Formats: sequence, C-alpha cells, structure tokens
Amino acid sequence: MSRKITFLTLFLGLMTVTFPIIAQQKADTTYTFRFVPQKDMFYVPWNGNDTELARLLECIENNKTTILDGKLPLLVDGYCNSLGSEAENLATAKIRANRVKSELIIRAEIKEENFITRNHATEGDFVTVRLTVPVKETAVTDADAEARRKAEAERLAAEKRAEQERLAEEQRKAEEARLAAEKAEAEKAAQQNTLADTPSETKTPTDYHFSLRANLLRWTTLTPDLGLEWRICPSWGIAVNGSWTSWSWSDKDRRYALWEVAPEVRYYMGEKKAWYLGAMFKAGQFNYKLSETGKQGDLMGGGITAGYHLRLNKALDLDFNLGLGYLNADFEKYEVIDDVRVRRGNETKDWWGPINAGVTLVWKLF
Repeated sequence: MSRKITFLTLFLGLMTVTFPIIAQQKADTTYTFRFVPQKDMFYVPWNGNDTELARLLECIENNKTTILDGKLPLLVDGYCNSLGSEAENLATAKIRANRVKSELIIRAEIKEENFITRNHATEGDFVTVRLTVPVKETAVTDADAEARRKAEAERLAAEKRAEQERLAEEQRKAEEARLAAEKAEAEKAAQQNTLADTPSETKTPTDYHFSLRANLLRWTTLTPDLGLEWRICPSWGIAVNGSWTSWSWSDKDRRYALWEVAPEVRYYMGEKKAWYLGAMFKAGQFNYKLSETGKQGDLMGGGITAGYHLRLNKALDLDFNLGLGYLNADFEKYEVIDDVRVRRGNETKDWWGPINAGVTLVWKLF
C-alpha cells in the first residue's frame, strides 16, 4: 500500500512539471483612445480610435449581461499633461473620460454605474478603458505569459516614447513661434521708435496757421515783395502777396515804378502737404520809362498756380511756385520834353502765359 502511495505522488509531480497548467484565469484587456493635445473633443476616426472603439464595443457586447449586473465594471482612466497647470490637466482629463463614457453609453446601451473612473495629470493625452474579462480554460505556460507581458510592456514603452517625441516637437514649434512673435514685436517697436525719432519726415507739416512770405526773385530786381498766408486747415490756405517799388535815374529821365496785389487760394496735396495747386488774381499799376518812350497804366489778370514747399527747419520753408494765366495792360505812352510829359497815345495789350514766378522764403509765425 505504501508503494502505491509513493508511486502516485511521483506521477502527479511529473504531470505538474511536464504539462502546462490548466486553470480558470482572467484577462485584463486595455483599450486606448488618443486625444489632440490641449483639446477635450473625442475624435472617433482619428489616430486609430475607431478601431479601438469597435474592439471595445465587441467585448462589451460579449459580456454585456455581466457588465449590467455590476460584476464586471469598466475601469476608465483619463490622462492629460499638455496644459499649464495640474488643475487644468485634471479638469481636461475628466472631460475626456466623460466623453468616452458617453460614447459607450449611447452605443453599447450601458449605464454610468457600470464605470469606475479615475483622472490623472501625467503620462500623456489619452483615455484607457480596462475590463478584467473571464476567459475559458486554456493551457498557458509561464514562458508564454512572460512573453506576452514583455510584448505589452514594449508596446506601452514605444507608445510613451512616441508621445514624448510628439510633445517635444510641439514644444519646439511653440518655442519657434514664440521667438518669431517676439522678433516681430521687437521690429515693430524699433520701427515705431524710428518714426518717432524722425517726425520731420513723417509728420504732416501743418504745425502753423500764419506765415510771413518774401519773394526772393522780386527782391533781386530791387522790388520789395511781402505777403501773408493763412492755413485754414492742412489742405487749404489763403495767401496775399504785395509788391511796390519806385526808382528814377538820369535826372529822372528814366523811371521804374510799380505796385501789385495778388490774392491766391491754394489746395495742398499729398501726405506731407508739400505740393499745391491754386487760383490767383492780380491787379496793379506801373510806370516804366527805360527808353525815350515811357508807359504808364493799369494791369489786371489771373490764372492758376502750382508749387512745392521745401521744409528747411521747424520755422522756415522755401516755396517754389509758377503761375500761368491772362494779363490785361491798359496804358498810355509818353515822352519827356524839357521836363514836361507829352502824351503820345493809348494802347491795350493782352498776355497769355506765365504771369507769376517765385522762390519765396516762408517764415512760420504761429
């Protein structure tokens, strides 16, 4: 009897070493759903989410009775680490987990109480759903189990590396965008500083209302010329110029005398209000005797003017201008005989062409 017991013991031990263990086991199955960093929307047809969802729905369908009875809970873990603070990451992880649960509640017709939910502010941007599903009796060796565990660990490590690389790339791009924005802001500030340092080149030169004017061309002919301009607004101005002179020589046998008044309305154009167009009226009297016959009479006319203001400094400008139009001169001719003026007739002349020219010094009063 003792021999039989010993033989039976050795046989059972040999069977234990030789054959795989047959046991009732449970498989811990994990389904992973990816999310766009910093976003909480659950995009099903993105990054393999549709495949994972189909697998999970099939598993739920196969174990639906057990799940609804509360014997097989779905373990939901939400993850987020792409936001600035732990509180923001946890809040986003919670929303992501709820979106996955809502999808399962609608599609698989299960309930909120069938879930156990946890949220994490680490590891990545995803949601996992785990089920510990009972499996049929299978022959599993320790080597096979170890191989599966190793393969799963390698898969998770590869996914983690890929996630870290993606985050590093996003951080690099964000840093480049930040540096580019800072550079653009610095260039904009430098440009604004440059514009502020050179107001004479950019500011519209309308920082005055009244100016005193002197036509230097008339002064070179010994004809004093002065005027005023009133700038009503940056684009419009009213100017009045006047000239007067009276010269005689050769015992008063030669004479050069005149006076003129020329009011003008101007319209200034362009960003700097330097160019202008205008309309002029001119009236005056003259007395010329540069030869044996003198001419004395009235003149009247008008026309259009054009010119350019050259800014010299804050107080002075040079005004280059030219007027074209019509002049009428009505005069009498005379000779001087024994210091007596003898009339020799009347004459009228009309003139079309240049009626005014000037290089005028402008002194801005206020």
